[in-house]
Amino acid sequence: MRFEVAGRSVHAATGAVAIDRLDVADAPLVVLVHGAGMDRTVWSHQTRWLAHHGTRAVAIDLPGHGHSDGPALGSIVELAAWLGDVSDALGDPLHLVGHSMGSFIGLEAAAFSDRIASLVLMGLGASMPVHPDLQTAAETDGPLAADLMAGWMHGTDQKFGANPTPGMSMTGTSRAVIETSPDGVLGLDLAMCAAYDGALEAAANVTCPTTVVLGRLDRMTPRRGAQPLVDTLGHATVIELATSGHAPMMEDPSTVRSALLDHLFPVAI
Repeated sequence: MRFEVAGRSVHAATGAVAIDRLDVADAPLVVLVHGAGMDRTVWSHQTRWLAHHGTRAVAIDLPGHGHSDGPALGSIVELAAWLGDVSDALGDPLHLVGHSMGSFIGLEAAAFSDRIASLVLMGLGASMPVHPDLQTAAETDGPLAADLMAGWMHGTDQKFGANPTPGMSMTGTSRAVIETSPDGVLGLDLAMCAAYDGALEAAANVTCPTTVVLGRLDRMTPRRGAQPLVDTLGHATVIELATSGHAPMMEDPSTVRSALLDHLFPVAI
């Protein structure tokens, strides 16, 4: 799927279900937002499933990422404002699902926009510092940054071959996605994550329904670093995945799918 935001083309995956079909016109519009140096494909275990379970799923490539037009934007605040434009372009409030950098973007958007209906956050903390060696590697656009990120992103089981997709290496897949990001994008993304200091302020202003999904084996944004954010959100539902690292949507996709369904369609008792 392609649509325009501010005169530039945005590419998105919709699970092979057109979001403007009449039979899904009133379904929740779920926009999935990837992390630093990544693209829409990190949501491959969720997009089609959501599209066939009562929602309109849109896994976007952020500006300058994947197949979306550039340039890449330079701050979390700019990207949050851009998501407001995405909502205007698609015509409905968004149920935002974000991972890592995408969680910061969603958090900022939900705090300061009435276009966000609900929020799911994965792989984040109150801050997101970046090791200087990783930042330097990312700015050189060489393979080292992808190796470092893929090595730290996943839990122990995934390093020894665990993958819901048979025959595929999860660390290898992550490395390949990062390596194909356009020159300069990963370095820019990591720098904006490290620079963003508004997470707690944003969390204090979020009023929409919120679910936080955390991996206990996350070494990039450790669980303890998320607690101040969870405390500030106050009302959020928190789900901890025992065998997941930084990318629960890839490492434990079935549990994440169930969490998304529970979040989007809560059962009143």
